[in-house]
Amino acid sequence: MMSMTRTETKAPVQFMIPANPGASPVGDSNTQSQAERAPISGIPLSIAQGNIGVGENVIKALPIPGSVLIDARLSGSSLWGKTAKLVVRLPDGKPQDYFLKVVPNLGTIGKQMCHGEFESLKAIHAVSPGFVPKPYAWGETGNGHGDYFLLVEFCHLGRQPAEPGKLSSRLADMHMRSVSPTGKFGFHVSTCHAKIIQAVDVWDDSWCMVFGRHLGHIIDLASPILQWAEFDVVSDLVLEKVVPRLLLPLQSDGRVLKPSLIHGDCWDGNTAMDITGEAFIFDACSFYGHNEYDTGNWRAPRHKLSNKAYIKNYKLHYPMSEPVEDWDARNLLYSLPYNIGNAIYVPGSNQRQAVYEDMTSLCEMFCSDDLRRAMTHLKERKVFENARAGTEYASSEEEEEEEEEEEEEEEEEKY
Repeated sequence: MMSMTRTETKAPVQFMIPANPGASPVGDSNTQSQAERAPISGIPLSIAQGNIGVGENVIKALPIPGSVLIDARLSGSSLWGKTAKLVVRLPDGKPQDYFLKVVPNLGTIGKQMCHGEFESLKAIHAVSPGFVPKPYAWGETGNGHGDYFLLVEFCHLGRQPAEPGKLSSRLADMHMRSVSPTGKFGFHVSTCHAKIIQAVDVWDDSWCMVFGRHLGHIIDLASPILQWAEFDVVSDLVLEKVVPRLLLPLQSDGRVLKPSLIHGDCWDGNTAMDITGEAFIFDACSFYGHNEYDTGNWRAPRHKLSNKAYIKNYKLHYPMSEPVEDWDARNLLYSLPYNIGNAIYVPGSNQRQAVYEDMTSLCEMFCSDDLRRAMTHLKERKVFENARAGTEYASSEEEEEEEEEEEEEEEEEKY
């Protein structure tokens, strides 16, 4: 496989292919904004539609030397880029399909999106072949605009999301059989959840430390976007009080927590049944963490994976971690990175208030006195700031009146 990181200045190869309403559903067909509406009948599948320009480096990255690109057709959708089905003629004359994702105009974020997903899929494929599309290459497209691409195996989508029993059993199997290369939590590169470059590119024995760093980074991104003082109060308490309260016990009193390879964004639109009837996943942003982290994204009512059949089946294959009595609170904590990301980056998201209420609930459970004191202090500060602002406003009006009087006196003296 050839690594594509060099920028090419040649024009991209362009295939003008008309839309084909009769094509079979293929590729990743949904955006998170569609999932927000949680259609009762399941997620609708897209069909091939229109053409896409294919950069020079994409063609060079085709895994079998001597392959010739004969067709490039838009397929499915992506919130941050374009996705396409590539049809290639192999040296023996047989056709072969590939799936291409192109992330334009996002610079470093686009680069990390493609690199992180490539490394995530590679790690999952090594543990569970067939559970994710096989990754082939990533890099700059070579179209001269700094766009990045990911090239993977093409998979025909069946029903979305994947069935509870089959998805849960395969996910649990991946969690159980995966082995951290260092024996620690973290990952060898940063991966991206949507536009968030996750702060998981560390190795540490403590899951509490790795998760706290991960969640803290997302909160740091959210705070200037939300500009909400109450959010800042509860998020600080969650990091300072709730995270250690819920996660340190996982590795104390003789308990051992296994670092499991996780998908990182296992929601409806990133799961499907294939044409053989097996569940598979894609659009991964992995790292080695607590296996239960993957099920935090199943809590949100906007997702069909919130159906209790999914978590019930998962627990049949992978029992809850001790302390078992903390499971639901941990699950709520693990939902925060997903929902905060949704609140700040998904158009039309309604998660802002939900995230605040979830964090407040966690604070009320584990640090209610601290929450009460912090909120009282915030109210007092607001009263003081409002009073000061009122005083400054009144002083400004008095100064303006004095200036007007002085101007009038000056005018009278002239005459």
